[in-house]
Amino acid sequence: MSLPNEIILRPRFKMELDASNESVLKLFDEAKSNQDEFLVTRVDDHVFMKIPYDRQHFWSPQLHLEIIEIDRDHCVLHGLFGPKPSVWTMFMFLHFIVAGLFMGFGIWTYTSWSLDNDFAIQLFLTLLMVVFWFVLYFAGRLGKATGKAEIQELHWFMVDVLQKLA
Repeated sequence: MSLPNEIILRPRFKMELDASNESVLKLFDEAKSNQDEFLVTRVDDHVFMKIPYDRQHFWSPQLHLEIIEIDRDHCVLHGLFGPKPSVWTMFMFLHFIVAGLFMGFGIWTYTSWSLDNDFAIQLFLTLLMVVFWFVLYFAGRLGKATGKAEIQELHWFMVDVLQKLA
C-alpha cells in the first residue's frame, strides 16, 4: 500500500534519460554559468540546485539530483526536493529529542503507576511530547507549503535544462 503524496515531506522522483550521464552533467555545468536565477553546484555525479541567497528564507527548498550511469547512452536521474540540510538536521534532532523524552517520561509514568505513586505530572509530560511531535510534523508541512512555489521553480528549471538533450 502506497502512502498519499500529501504526507511526504521530501518528495522524490526518478527519470530515465537517453543520454550519457556526462552529457547530462555537462548541461548542468553550462546552466550554472549561463544563468543567475538559481545556484547550481556539482559534486561528482550529484547536482544541487538552490534559490539564490538574496531570495532564500528559512523554508527555501533545494533540489538534489544524482545522475547514475546505466550504460554509455543511458542514465537514471534521481531527484530529491527537500529543505536545506541544516534545517533537515535540526528537525531530525528535534524529533529524536522528543522521541527520547517521550520514552523517558513514559517509563517514569509506568514506574510511578506500578509503585502506586501519583503519576499525573509524568503522564502530562508524556502526552505533551505527543503534542510536540504533532507540532513538529505540522511545522514541516507548513514549511513544505511555504516552499511549494520555489519547488515548482526548481522543477521547471531542471526540465528546461534537460530539454536541451533533444
